[in-house]
Amino acid sequence: MSQEHPFAEYVRILGKGRKGAKSLTLEQARTSMQMILAGEALPMQIGAFLMLIRAREETAEETAGFVLAAKSTLDVPADRPQVDLDWASYAGKRRQLPWFLLSALLLARNGVRMFLHNIVAREDGRVYAQHALKALGIANCISLHAAADSLRDTGFASMALDALSPALHELIDLRNVLGLRSPINTVTRMLNPFDAPVTVHGIFHPGYCGIHQGAALLLGQPHMSVFKGEGGEAERNPDSPCLEKIVHAGVASEEEWPARFGSRHLRDESMDVSRLAAFWRGDIADEYAEATVVGTAAIALRALGRASGMAEAETLAADLWRARPADWRPAR
Repeated sequence: MSQEHPFAEYVRILGKGRKGAKSLTLEQARTSMQMILAGEALPMQIGAFLMLIRAREETAEETAGFVLAAKSTLDVPADRPQVDLDWASYAGKRRQLPWFLLSALLLARNGVRMFLHNIVAREDGRVYAQHALKALGIANCISLHAAADSLRDTGFASMALDALSPALHELIDLRNVLGLRSPINTVTRMLNPFDAPVTVHGIFHPGYCGIHQGAALLLGQPHMSVFKGEGGEAERNPDSPCLEKIVHAGVASEEEWPARFGSRHLRDESMDVSRLAAFWRGDIADEYAEATVVGTAAIALRALGRASGMAEAETLAADLWRARPADWRPAR
């Protein structure tokens, strides 16, 4: 190649030595991600770019720029439905079932219009949202237009990343090639395709909470909750205190939800997804599951502004759980 490739500029910014390397500005991040998603960067450049950022972790500015670029490629219907809550699920569960899905469905059955986006289920020993939703009789939508129809009809829709953004799906799957997560893991959680005023994110490494919070402020996200969830999902672990980073009306803050139990529960060795429906129906009892479902719903209710404090949110969530309908599937 006789001339420098246009994308080389962004690799150079990130990798120009210990003293010369810099983070990307928001605009540089947006432009570089636009080029990647448009197929204007070479595979070797993309790998270098993502791993240079991974080596020092993405900044809030880079994350916000990447999200803006990714959102501009989504095929969102012009007549998009109103959505109250955007819930991201990209980790999968190893130790406990994805009880947070029952929290999400509980809110949906009580009038919260919700879009849940998730990663394509993999055969890696984890239980993903897609596995669990299928067991609950809920299918992922195949397009944002189908998701919009589902939201209008039932107030709920779920969708996997390969349908939501094939290009982002390819990028996040580079983990199997590069051996490490990349900034795309953060970007996907923050996509919020329908611009819901409230978003809920779960992360595994607590240090990323500040990145999510800072990016949300830059993106003008009205309300956001992010916390270290069980297995990296937006699921409150009742065995441990939960430090939640918050954006509320453009102001950043944090609060800590207390542990519900004094000792740690054992790992679920079976990870049988049929237990989700059985637990909802009341066919089985599980103190860990109940504390998780109610506790996670309380965080979401607080973020939605339906409770003025943690105690009120806990009480409201517990009341909704006790009064849950027989069917967990959203319907209007």
